[in-house]
Amino acid sequence: MEKATFGAGCFWHVEEEFRRLKGVVSTQVGFMGGTVANPSYGDVCTGDTGHAEAVEVSYDPARLAYDELLGTFWRMHDPTTLNRQGPDSGSQYRSVIFFHTPEQEAAARASLELEQASGRHRRPIVTEIIPASTFWRAEEYHQQYLAKQGRGACYEEKT
Repeated sequence: MEKATFGAGCFWHVEEEFRRLKGVVSTQVGFMGGTVANPSYGDVCTGDTGHAEAVEVSYDPARLAYDELLGTFWRMHDPTTLNRQGPDSGSQYRSVIFFHTPEQEAAARASLELEQASGRHRRPIVTEIIPASTFWRAEEYHQQYLAKQGRGACYEEKT
């Protein structure tokens, strides 16, 4: 098994998107990239801890390539909005790829360049690519929250 960690807005939505992929063995939501040890959801929501809401994905690389995880990451959110996804705003909702190995870093940087060159985005991508640090697991009620609620998204799009 290998690990990959991403932040792309509300971690409930991000977790649900990754859980659907064949080859994902498990997911957990939590916080990464901040300065406070063992933060709570309430702590992170203040925006003062520096953490991003993150999803740690354990996957079988024989069944699912890291590049496929990156492709899912780019499709599930708007990587051009700084500290915002949908109605959620604050640095905890930033777009970020936390790499665990030099190979993940190289793949993430190459995928960012390809995504920027794809023409799918009118603005520059603001996604951070930074080393993984301590992953702080969020409270249990956040784990697989959307599945527990029978929902597929954090919020409904207005049409």
